Amino acid sequence: MDENQKKILETVIVEFNNKGMKFTMDDVAKDLHMSKKTIYKEFGDKEDLFNKMVDYCFSSIKEKEAEILRDPNLSTIERISKLLVCLPDNYQHVDFRKIYQVKDKYPNIYARVAQRIESDWDETIALLEKGMDEGVIKRIPIPVIKLVVEASIEKFLTSETLIETGTNYEDALGIMIEMLMNGIATGK
Repeated sequence: MDENQKKILETVIVEFNNKGMKFTMDDVAKDLHMSKKTIYKEFGDKEDLFNKMVDYCFSSIKEKEAEILRDPNLSTIERISKLLVCLPDNYQHVDFRKIYQVKDKYPNIYARVAQRIESDWDETIALLEKGMDEGVIKRIPIPVIKLVVEASIEKFLTSETLIETGTNYEDALGIMIEMLMNGIATGK
């Protein structure tokens, strides 16, 4: 991905955060001081742009996960906690609560988000197994843990409840992981 595409995707993220699905390509072009034609040379249409944005965001999440896994100062429990709710630093202010708006208008994009949430669990599974071997988390079937996390995240993304209750996405993730970890931690 070239720098121009990254700039466009970062601007789309800002516009989505500010306006949800109501942002226009004119908004993006204006923010970037470029023509819509230039944007459409990089991305075929708004759906293509959203698909690339999903991949871009999840690639950033995978980079942050790798950073967590490499951190020698974290215990296994701390790594598990951070990995399960991983958000890159540059997305701390993105309003993920607005993802529900994509579900009806762009079902293929929403399916891509759901697929990305459900995939790439290898490192997390290995870490959960390590925690079980170390005796710092209970032996709970990993598919159950995975389903609980995926279901929570998917519900956060597809419901207006967080917006209605004034709970931001990052706080909701923190509460979810605290509940999960306190339920599976053995206290060792």
